[in-house]
Amino acid sequence: MEDEVIQKAVIAYLKKKGFKQTELAFQEEQHSRNSSSNSSLQTDPDIARNILSISSESENVPVQYHDGYSKLRSWTYSSLDLYKHELLRVLYPVFIHCFMDLVAKGHIQEARTFFNSFREDHEMIHLRDLQKLEGVLSPSHLEEMEFAHSLRQSKVNIKICKYSYELLLQYLHKTQSIMMLGVINEHINFQGQPCSISDDAEVVTLVGSGQDAANMINQKEIHWGLLEDSLEERLEKAGNSLSDLEKGEGETKEGDLDECKKRAVEGGKQGASLKKLKKDKVVGSTGKAVRTEVNAVPAAPRVKAELTLPVMPIEVEHSILEDLRNRVQLSSVALPSVSFYTFVNTHNGLNCSTISSDGSLVAGGFSDSSLKVWDMAKLGQQTSGSISQVENDSSPGDHLVGEKGGKRPYSLFRGHSGPVYSASFSPVGDFLLSSSSDSTIRLWSTKLNANLVCYKGHNYPVWDVQCVQWHENCNYIATGSSDKTVRLWDVQSGECVRIFIGHRSMVLSLAMSPDGRYMASGDEDGTIMMWDLSSGRCVTPLVGHSSCVWTLDFSCEGSLLASGSADCTVKLWDVTASTKAPKIEESKTGSTNRLRSLKTLPTKSTPVYSLQFSRRNLLFAAGVLSKNV
Repeated sequence: MEDEVIQKAVIAYLKKKGFKQTELAFQEEQHSRNSSSNSSLQTDPDIARNILSISSESENVPVQYHDGYSKLRSWTYSSLDLYKHELLRVLYPVFIHCFMDLVAKGHIQEARTFFNSFREDHEMIHLRDLQKLEGVLSPSHLEEMEFAHSLRQSKVNIKICKYSYELLLQYLHKTQSIMMLGVINEHINFQGQPCSISDDAEVVTLVGSGQDAANMINQKEIHWGLLEDSLEERLEKAGNSLSDLEKGEGETKEGDLDECKKRAVEGGKQGASLKKLKKDKVVGSTGKAVRTEVNAVPAAPRVKAELTLPVMPIEVEHSILEDLRNRVQLSSVALPSVSFYTFVNTHNGLNCSTISSDGSLVAGGFSDSSLKVWDMAKLGQQTSGSISQVENDSSPGDHLVGEKGGKRPYSLFRGHSGPVYSASFSPVGDFLLSSSSDSTIRLWSTKLNANLVCYKGHNYPVWDVQCVQWHENCNYIATGSSDKTVRLWDVQSGECVRIFIGHRSMVLSLAMSPDGRYMASGDEDGTIMMWDLSSGRCVTPLVGHSSCVWTLDFSCEGSLLASGSADCTVKLWDVTASTKAPKIEESKTGSTNRLRSLKTLPTKSTPVYSLQFSRRNLLFAAGVLSKNV
């Protein structure tokens, strides 16, 4: 009688699940066994009970996911501190895949309950990912949403030591957490490398494309060296004599000095005198001849330009050579002078700022659709370095800058019909490019104080006029993205030749080293990653900022990296020390000495919008005074 009850229960279950063929095969098998005299029914109840057990378990799938993750979470948080920081890395990928598995199996309400119960654990680091996953409301969304689909199709790479890995497996087997073991087995790839807590920013990788695909891309050959016959190479070949270069300049050399008299060199407000300029030609800040600095930097390989580059005007070439000869040698013991421009009285209207290459001009884009340019030489005589938003009392068509009888110390450029979101000077500073919410880009002349061209074509606001970072040899461009990756593209073929993985939030800033060997990227969480372009690997994370890193720049010889952040600080990093391989002793003890921050320069209450080194290695930075910080 008991056997008949079990058989009926099994048939009812198969009907419920729609397994018609299995139901027919089961009934035929039972019929043949009942008619057979030597039927061995003793084992059939065991098989049937296993089927019923699987049936009951399938009905409790949401409970298994919730309980399994909750127990894994409790065990992880109660682990020894020596292994806890590694085991905690497992929780986030298990959490998101448990959620997506529940959605895929149709348990939508239970999935939302699970998501809301544990999301608080991961909001600090993965808030943007969680906000995207909130939009997953049905199984079809897992396929339609690119972010969710990519997570389902790829594995998460986690660096974890051997002991932490064995502890995790021991726990899963001992507690018979089959559901959690299945999730980990299917979606996580463990890399057996012990890591210190300081390296946590690069040990968990969640990427749209699989890690294997990224590794294949990073095996492509790239030529990261500098351009052949560049001005730097010519200066390097000339050595200490520089006689050929000076002969080539002819009589224009005196003209350059006269021009230096007229303009405020390196920012104007420093008021560098001609006497100082002549002195700088011979001796740098370290007391050694500056011309020897080119020999101190390891020579980068030379490559040909794949693009046809524009011809440089002779006066621009002379100006650059003059700057190169007068460049100050920077190092960990010879830090740069910093000129910080603070915008005041902007009434929360400043959206962006930019500085010309020599620091003589500073521009700001405002919410009232205006673009304003300050001449530092004239401003330095009036306001002692602060940039004040002066009320407009003159006619709308007045674009003049602080001329005699004028009432404001800036050029007012009007033409946009919406907030100005981005601006960028040309290398010489004679042109200015701006973008706006009015979907246009405008080119301005700083000499004529007029709009030259309006570029139309976008259908939405243009957020930036420089969304990419060019490599020094102009053969590659780098892009940072909200998908937490940085990619390097070949400008000739349009192919992605490197994918840099390691950031845990949106990438906001990029900078290339002068020799083209390294690249730095800053993210929304305040982490800076230093990348080796040839291998595609992270040399070292630079941890220190507590908020968004909005701007980065290398010094001209590449020994220092400057970073500006929303935490109201400028930080200087020792690139030479940071790019060296860690010593054996340091790797054993988990020392972070190689992540060397040389100097932190706090502002009073000014988030740093932009910064850049001049060709003479003076550091310029700009930001707006904020009382709310």
